[in-house]
Amino acid sequence: MNLPLLRLLCCTVLSSLCAASPAADAGPDVFPSYGDAAAVKARCDATLREVQAQTRRIAAGTGQGGVLIELDRLGQLVDDHLGPVFFLSNVHPTKAVRDAAEACELRYQAFTSRLYQNAKIYARLQRLRAGDAIDTQMRTDLLASFEDAGVGLPAQRRERARLLNNELGRLSQDFERRLREDNTRVAFTDSELDGVPAGVWAAAPRDPQGRVLLGLDYPTYSPVVEGARSPEARERIWRAFQARGGQPNLKTLARLGEKRRSYARLFGLASYADFTLRRRMAQRVDNVQAFLEEVKSALGQREERDLVELRAAKASELQTAPGATPLKRWDVPYYIERVKRERFALDQNSFRRYFPPQASVDFVFAVAGRLFGVGFKPLEQTLWHPDVKAYAVVDAASQRTLATLYLDLYPRPGKYGHAAVWPLRGSSTWSGQLPTAALVTNFDRQGLTLDELETLLHEFGHALHVTLSHTRYAAQAGTAVKLDFVEAPSQMLEEWVYDAQVLALFQQVCATCEPVPADLLERAVRSRSFAKGLQFARQHLYASYDLALHDKDAPEPMALWARMESATPLGYEPGSLFPAGFSHVAGGYGAGYYAYLWSLAIAQDLRTAFAANPLDAKVGQRYREAVLANGGQAPPAELVARFLGRAPNNAAFFEWLER
Repeated sequence: MNLPLLRLLCCTVLSSLCAASPAADAGPDVFPSYGDAAAVKARCDATLREVQAQTRRIAAGTGQGGVLIELDRLGQLVDDHLGPVFFLSNVHPTKAVRDAAEACELRYQAFTSRLYQNAKIYARLQRLRAGDAIDTQMRTDLLASFEDAGVGLPAQRRERARLLNNELGRLSQDFERRLREDNTRVAFTDSELDGVPAGVWAAAPRDPQGRVLLGLDYPTYSPVVEGARSPEARERIWRAFQARGGQPNLKTLARLGEKRRSYARLFGLASYADFTLRRRMAQRVDNVQAFLEEVKSALGQREERDLVELRAAKASELQTAPGATPLKRWDVPYYIERVKRERFALDQNSFRRYFPPQASVDFVFAVAGRLFGVGFKPLEQTLWHPDVKAYAVVDAASQRTLATLYLDLYPRPGKYGHAAVWPLRGSSTWSGQLPTAALVTNFDRQGLTLDELETLLHEFGHALHVTLSHTRYAAQAGTAVKLDFVEAPSQMLEEWVYDAQVLALFQQVCATCEPVPADLLERAVRSRSFAKGLQFARQHLYASYDLALHDKDAPEPMALWARMESATPLGYEPGSLFPAGFSHVAGGYGAGYYAYLWSLAIAQDLRTAFAANPLDAKVGQRYREAVLANGGQAPPAELVARFLGRAPNNAAFFEWLER
């Protein structure tokens, strides 16, 4: 078990008698400046000395405010001084700074491994009498964190758990670094890029033979694999993308699986999946498998039907017989887009003119303003890159500062390659600490497709979960919830980009933006059902692979993937190395990738409350207060029930899945 930042795992509790009054307005966060690796190391050294000193005082019972205030104060110290450091390992443009940040993270990992095995602190928590339901929930979570770190194990096994935790942190870091720093360039002639928007490649560097050199960032990879008419070009970039991380990452993933299994067995459990799921909503592996089987049943034969359509589209283009026309993995994105163009007259790139990047940001701000009564004010800060922008999140009614939000939207070498949100600081009403989030994407500067706008709104949902949190303790704040719930608030918002009433907000924030034509949006809505079988069969495969990878036998990752993908209708493509780039399972989603489908079921249920009006401010305020503000203060099912006024269920999800 790789212990994350203290605030995310160290769920502290506190009697209401110890609560302090929050500050009237703590003001927005100011991101610290770390100009070089030496500055990072100096901050790391100083903070680790302080957290170690505080830990000794907590263990001795000589701190101020009681054990729970002391632990939460410790977490907030980490938020302020180490959270930004760890984040910079993913986004700072200077490799030396990223490396220094990673080194600091490993040192902190070693500290947390010892902290959670501190028997004196654990004993103080055991003696605690919780003051209310929030305290009870937090005490339960915190004791579980100590126990999962091995505090109750015999000495030899406890030391083994500590060493394994440290090694797991290092291995996950190695895996992600190889992907982040991958500098692969694929060479293409101009003619091979026929069908790819010129804006993707016209200004790209060229090799001595005059061929265009393209990287594997998403704004480059997706247009090529979806648009290039040359099957050879599609194959080359697809294979290069599949090879990211290569054999070193496959070896790392195998070692992660073996060590995770070893960790679980220290606790008498057969598999790492058993170890992790017992703390999640799903509780048991068989519950997840039953849910995945329901998903598979709901999909029926749709994957096979989708492939028949794509093969027919390829045969039509090549003027060959469908039965004699092989369909390859690198053909699938291209022919999905081709069918959408032919059947629905829909080209994702046609949306870029309607969704300029800054206007898209202003749009999601407007959605949040309408639904949740908040505004976003630009802040002048010198940040880690000139592209990055800072905003104060402000309550519209009171004009009180609620949080700080950083946006880092465009790709660059060495930057995290996907889209994600980092919760840099957690909300704490007892101390007055205001939350901070950083939203990171890799968008095209020319504009967003509708799919990319959906991604932006999804990630913004995570940012709202962090910034609109109003929890008693920082450790409970925002996305510090069970893994199989954390995606639900983001997935709930994805549908909003397909609603004409919602998209009309674009014209309110961007007077020069053309409105999306009604017929274009209508075609986009209709096209969403096409290839849904392929899409969700793939998600089912990813989730099933992740569970199998963390089963009791800890199988070899590449052999397992080849076997499982071979059982799908399209089969396995020899030489492809998908697991080498599957960063979710190497990181925090190990034995948890099913959470995307599990959370989507919850998201569809949440969305039913907005069915009559997706911009209903009354419903939005209720959602903000019941779900977003509460973070991890109560079990997810309880928060959903508070909002919906009934027990949650999966009916809306399966109805949507079968459309």
